[in-house]
Amino acid sequence: MTIANFTPWSALAGGAILGAAAALTWWGLGRIAGISNIFGRLLRFEWGHMGWRLAFVAGLVVVGIVAKLAFGERIAFELNAGAWQMVLAGLLVGYGTQLGNGCTSGHGVCGMGRLSPRSIVATLCFMATGAVAVFALRQGGLL
Repeated sequence: MTIANFTPWSALAGGAILGAAAALTWWGLGRIAGISNIFGRLLRFEWGHMGWRLAFVAGLVVVGIVAKLAFGERIAFELNAGAWQMVLAGLLVGYGTQLGNGCTSGHGVCGMGRLSPRSIVATLCFMATGAVAVFALRQGGLL
């Protein structure tokens, strides 16, 4: 990313929307808006609170479609990874969300917003691991 591609206003707006959604889910339903938990309970067919979970996941899909229709190619991105890398990344993320009792959105947005010590530590671990991985991959010539 170059400085010319830096878009602070859209990033700020997106962060505000995420924060508002997390706050509304917490205040309105008393639930944490972590997608791994929401989606995971849908896959396990846990019937309690199924309606809001379906609405939350459907909202993610609908907003993506609406954004594509509204902005077209302006939200396009380039992914320099093969199919095996994507599968491996997905498996590692899934394993990590189970190991860490939640995903980055659950801990980083919702947990830190509630000042949860466990989520603060988890988020620091996510960030440190990501920084080390990028550094190692760039030094190794893989990125």
